[in-house]
Amino acid sequence: MAKKYRLEKGQSYPIGATCRDGGVNFSLFSKNATRVELLLFDQKDHTYPSQVFKLEPDQFRTFHYWHCFIKGLKPGQLYGYRVFGPFEPSKGLRFDGEKVLIDPYARALVTKTYNREAATAPGDNCAEAIKSVVIDPSDYDWEGDRPLNHPFEHSVIYELHVGGFTKDPSSGLSKELRGTYRGLIEKIPYLKSLGVTAVELMPVQQFDRADAPPGNINYWGYSQLAFFAPHCAFGATDDPVELVDEFRDMVKALHKAGIEVILDVVFNHTAEGNENGPTLSMRGIENRAYYILPENNQQYYSDFTGTGNTLNANHSVVRRLITDCLCHWVSEMHVDGFRFDLASVLARDERGHYLENPPLLWEIESEPQLASTKIIAEAWDTKGYLLGAFIGDKWAEWNGKFRDDVRSFVKGDPKVIRAMADRLVASPAVFGSVLRNPNRSINFITCHDGFTLQDLVSYNEKHNEANNENNRDGHGDNHSWNCGVEGPTNDPQIKALRKRQIKNFLAILMISQGTPMLLMGDEVRRSQNGNNNAYCQDNELSWFDWSALEREKEMLEYTKRLIHFNLSTHFFQEEKYWSLPGGIVLGWHGTRHHQPDWSDQSHCLAFELYDPEEDAYLHVMLNAFWEDKTFDLPGLPDGKCWRKVVDTAAAPPFDCIRPEDAPKVSGRSYKLKQRSVVVMMNC
Repeated sequence: MAKKYRLEKGQSYPIGATCRDGGVNFSLFSKNATRVELLLFDQKDHTYPSQVFKLEPDQFRTFHYWHCFIKGLKPGQLYGYRVFGPFEPSKGLRFDGEKVLIDPYARALVTKTYNREAATAPGDNCAEAIKSVVIDPSDYDWEGDRPLNHPFEHSVIYELHVGGFTKDPSSGLSKELRGTYRGLIEKIPYLKSLGVTAVELMPVQQFDRADAPPGNINYWGYSQLAFFAPHCAFGATDDPVELVDEFRDMVKALHKAGIEVILDVVFNHTAEGNENGPTLSMRGIENRAYYILPENNQQYYSDFTGTGNTLNANHSVVRRLITDCLCHWVSEMHVDGFRFDLASVLARDERGHYLENPPLLWEIESEPQLASTKIIAEAWDTKGYLLGAFIGDKWAEWNGKFRDDVRSFVKGDPKVIRAMADRLVASPAVFGSVLRNPNRSINFITCHDGFTLQDLVSYNEKHNEANNENNRDGHGDNHSWNCGVEGPTNDPQIKALRKRQIKNFLAILMISQGTPMLLMGDEVRRSQNGNNNAYCQDNELSWFDWSALEREKEMLEYTKRLIHFNLSTHFFQEEKYWSLPGGIVLGWHGTRHHQPDWSDQSHCLAFELYDPEEDAYLHVMLNAFWEDKTFDLPGLPDGKCWRKVVDTAAAPPFDCIRPEDAPKVSGRSYKLKQRSVVVMMNC
């Protein structure tokens, strides 16, 4: 027979399930509940609880916190909640005592019996509910591991999907390791050889694969069930306690290789969706606190995320949950940073209006446990774009304007030359101040959302038919160019042009001021066949093809050399804008020295950097025109000459070569091939 436990009063803090004093303390916030039940389960596949504890408000409630202590419980214990109260949707109250709910502070989950439809339909869903798991975070040997604290100015970020990185059979891993945290550990030597300093992991907070249109699955993971829990499907084990340790093993192994771990966190919405969605956790615990509801009719949900609901991030209880969660991932899981999905939501008040000084953003900015943690915003939601407007000194931002303007320039669009110049020097016109650290601009050409780099030069239009949404999904304006043919081609001239355009994009990414970010697989020309919204494609379309390492060896080696050039060249390690007095001297040129062409039809730009402390020069020439162009070369002091370090029109290894091995360039001008980038340094 299962052991029967005795209920004690417990304490209201810490929130969640906490191991202490030979047992477990449970605490749950709910302001309007009338009764709470704590359910214990003995096995992952058990459909009904072995014991139920009824928490009556007169004994087990302090203020708005329901709490109890159960002596003898140990880590690994499975549990859930039933929360009873009024069901009055027009008032924003959606209590349903028949639903088993996830603890918002759960550090691990078991999803073996989960059925999303059962959580949506009326009636008892206990037999098909997700179970929360008690975890003791102190029971792990970190072997002295600490976050790495790489400065932004010495960082190159690599965005990857934990599952998709190793799931393809070409990874050479056993079936048990493919698509797992342990599988990623096996591929750390590849990341090390690539030269990146950080991996940005697409969502690893437990998400709901079933939260997608009928017939699809949620592969990307932007559909959270529990913010504190690592996604169990990425585990090589099905034991929830071992799963948490498996994630920590991955972090520890990456740190040993000198690679930071940044999590893509989703605090803007949850998997519960709109008023027709399932009751999984927050909806049934305290709907009015956790979600932004329209003031005039609270039976609906304010949707600033395009997912059905919006988290009420600046409610005091939700703010606490988010900051507690971030501190958990830093202190107990040792991650190095966070990228906040749709971060503009975090600046909205309980009515959905933007706040001038959002409390949550300031709490994240000033939280001492996050002092050395990288904090990166995706500065938009469906109703607004706040790029350059995030508060404080700590926040970095995904620079979407860098992506769009560099794409337009390389494509050959008119009226983009001035914007392009601003992007090359960390976008001071966007961020509004040259006093901030320029490396807070996270520069990228591609990310998970949109075309891959190969598709950017191969398709004019998105081709998302495989998503079963009649190609209506995904962005329609991609600033892409197929170089003459839509999709794959055998035309040698088009193939050569596409390769050069990819090299142009990578070169510009690595020679621009700011922190560069590379998308998984771009270094080996990974294609999604023109699909720019592969959120539901858990298959070869999205997975990393490891056979491409040999097939695309030239591009891979070029990318490695570019990354090394960025991280080993002091011009790209500056902590202040190049244009500031007393530092790096910046000069703009066109094809003629000191004569930049800022006209709408200009497709050529050059800039020169001079470091007076090092007496060092760097000169960049960009030709996005469809004909060769001759550029003036700046003169150098006696005894110095130019070496050509990067030339995207040259054959390997001279497309990117170490400065000390680079060929010398004589003369007072240099002819750039059509659509090419050249970088020179003095010797």
